[in-house]
Amino acid sequence: MPAGARDGTDAGRPTAETGLGASLRAWRERALLTQEQLAARAGLNVRTVRRLETGELRRPRSASVRLLAEALDLGEADLATLKRLAAGPPRAPRRTRVPPHQLPADVTAFVGRTRELALIGAPDTTGAADATGTADTDAAGIAGIAGTTGTAGTVMVTAIDGMAGIGKTALAVHAAHRVAAHFPDGDLFMDLHGHTQGVPAAEPAQTLARLLEALGFPGEAIPLDTGDRAALYRSILADRKMLIVLDNAADEAQVRPLLPGAGGSLVLITSRRRLVGLDEARTISVDVLPVAEAIALFTGTAGEERVAGASREVLADVVRRCGLLPLAIRLAAARLKAHPAWSVRHLLERLEEHQRLLSELHAGRRSIAAALDLSYRELSAAEQRAYRLLALHPGTDIAAGAAAALLATPAARATVTLDRLLEAHLLQEPNPGRYRCHDLIRAHGAERVAGEPEADRRAAMTRLLDHYGRAASAAMDLLYPYDPGTRPRRSSGESVPGATPGATMPGVAASGGAALDVFMPDADAATAWLDAELPNLLALAQYAADHGFPGHLQHLSATLHRCLRGRGRYAEAESLHARALSAARDLGDDAGEMEALLQLGEIRSVSSRYEAAVADTTDALRIARAIGDEAGELRALSGLGVSTGSRGRFPEALAYYTRAMEIARTIGHRTGELDALIGFGNAHRAMGEREQAARALTRALEIARVTGHRIGELRALNGLGRIHLAAGDHGAAAACLGRALDLARATGHRLGELSGLTALGLLHRGQGRLEAAVDCYRRVLEIAREIGNRNWQFEAIHGLGRLHHDLGRPGEALESHRTALALASDLGQRGDQARAHDGLACAAAALGRPDLARHHWSAALAILTGLGADRAEESGVDAETIRARLAEVTPEVIPRTGR
Repeated sequence: MPAGARDGTDAGRPTAETGLGASLRAWRERALLTQEQLAARAGLNVRTVRRLETGELRRPRSASVRLLAEALDLGEADLATLKRLAAGPPRAPRRTRVPPHQLPADVTAFVGRTRELALIGAPDTTGAADATGTADTDAAGIAGIAGTTGTAGTVMVTAIDGMAGIGKTALAVHAAHRVAAHFPDGDLFMDLHGHTQGVPAAEPAQTLARLLEALGFPGEAIPLDTGDRAALYRSILADRKMLIVLDNAADEAQVRPLLPGAGGSLVLITSRRRLVGLDEARTISVDVLPVAEAIALFTGTAGEERVAGASREVLADVVRRCGLLPLAIRLAAARLKAHPAWSVRHLLERLEEHQRLLSELHAGRRSIAAALDLSYRELSAAEQRAYRLLALHPGTDIAAGAAAALLATPAARATVTLDRLLEAHLLQEPNPGRYRCHDLIRAHGAERVAGEPEADRRAAMTRLLDHYGRAASAAMDLLYPYDPGTRPRRSSGESVPGATPGATMPGVAASGGAALDVFMPDADAATAWLDAELPNLLALAQYAADHGFPGHLQHLSATLHRCLRGRGRYAEAESLHARALSAARDLGDDAGEMEALLQLGEIRSVSSRYEAAVADTTDALRIARAIGDEAGELRALSGLGVSTGSRGRFPEALAYYTRAMEIARTIGHRTGELDALIGFGNAHRAMGEREQAARALTRALEIARVTGHRIGELRALNGLGRIHLAAGDHGAAAACLGRALDLARATGHRLGELSGLTALGLLHRGQGRLEAAVDCYRRVLEIAREIGNRNWQFEAIHGLGRLHHDLGRPGEALESHRTALALASDLGQRGDQARAHDGLACAAAALGRPDLARHHWSAALAILTGLGADRAEESGVDAETIRARLAEVTPEVIPRTGR
């Protein structure tokens, strides 16, 4: 190449004014390269080159810039121009994440609690002071929130305790709204259901999963172990300043895993118990309202005009009859407001009458029950019925569509009824369109609905379960249109047991049948619906298990399986499927038993509990063959292939996949064939049989593209990319891996992105582009840590260890492989342990430590022997190579000869 071309002095050289796309095209044409040739030479996807030249991609990554400069052999001046163009104009500040804002709406007409607000650090700035004279603490309180949190990594925890109905949640939410502006990273709100009738207290593992999802972590990235979830949660919050409200806690054990360990966050906890076991928490006990504040609350809720003319003594008697409890006071004031003909004294007389009827109750509960009875009696018959039936719902909140199903009324009429109950303060609307009730109101409603005929209660719950079953099916069909055959369908009729996938199931109207009172036009809406309703769906599944609705339980188990797996909610999935399995066995339902076993096997396999997974799936295979269910047999065989292949037993896995493919082709099951082909191809690839692997994965790619199975497409492309890489065809590898990365990023499939980046790192390493490979592995480590995936953390750290060795840094390689071995040991991944031992041995040999090298190569060989395998899933980590290396570092023993 002429010197002028190398140093960029030719007259036709692009300038910074030409633009990135035009400049790149000019440099490529000058080098006499096509887009495909440039992509292959740079180790990039040809689509990336095309997007850069057309201007669709304006800011390439620094690693891509370096690769393009090397491939084009740019001189210093051209390289400087390329870097300027790639940097582009100064960027506006980039939003790295959208802060969550989960606080419910603030309480209207909040009155009093000046002392408590000041103690929390959110004082009342209206100038009002209580009897203790705390108005002068306003400035200090705000300063405490603004300055103490975040400055020295301090986490402030305040636990608010008090009896039911005392106003703990209202106080916490009001205080949170007052200080929210001081927490730029957002706010979180979790109802822990410590004392909610009919709803089990939230387990820390479930709450941590919801918190991590709210913080932006995809479900598949959330660890299975509760301790790991808590550690990830603390790591995320360590550099964030957030406001966290944990409402209705049962005890210290429920709360402790949910507390940040460092950073500048504020945590507000409410509980009926004083949480003295939280050493780090400041406790605030909330008592009944002072009479003056109680009168102010009553007046603010009822309206000044409704209490005009009433003496202070009468008003004081009213609020005392309400026990000076905010909940009861609001209910009583709402009744006065709803009846213009009533006077305050008339209201007082009604309260006195109801309290006499409830004389056997505790004073506080008697005051609330009297107010609730009064409110209830003033409702219309339809509203009373709604109040009673809503207490049947075992979930945390309800939307109008679900309420319409429960009440057997059109959605528009249900909305009007819900609004009427809201106006009467019998419901709350913490978020638009989602209604909930106070625990005491729920308990009161449960007492009233207990008097309904059993048949009526069961019919109402059947309608509610039908609604959720239809909506869940519709959501899953939108999100996973390519595998509807693995989910059940239900039609109108009597509820009967059985949940055969792909069949129409009695008990719930099919998504194409009865009208669905949920607007779900696309996949985004389906995701949003599942985000809001998943806690309710799980609660309903538990209710179905406990109250004799086996068909609905099995329907929800089968329908929600992919959702729970994709979100990493393995513990909830296992519990749900175990209940479905028990129900199926009680009913003698073979098909339902098979389905539950298949789901359990899959969840246990992705949890790396392979022995349990094999046992479950083997039982499912036996049942499928006994009842002649070929689709079930196909799924069981593929599941066994996954579990055995994950343990390094590739020949056994191949036998399972081969039979699965035969069945899939016989019955025309395209998704089943796709899954079996991908497993079959990857097993051959792991065994070094590239030709068979390539044929299988190419066929899988064709099926994935025909059926629109984008996840299947990226999995096939990742496998093909690795085959091309092992064969030394770097251009084809780059094309496959680049397309897989594009798909992974377009679909938000972080695991696919990690797989593609790791393979791309291997590609760069094979081409001698070691720094580019380092960039890939560092990005893998960054993402893996971000999403909390320890398997991919191993791959990144192990890969970086190999690169340290290649770069002549054996000491750093040794440290990397030690960390990788610890990770593989924690994960119980024997094959990865063998790889880490091999890396340690290579580093030890390079450091001149043959004894240490022998130790680690011997350990690697022992692991492979124990697995019954002659190779691990990494080039060069095989029994033959390890034995040869052991021979190199083992001193020759020279036999002694006699004199």
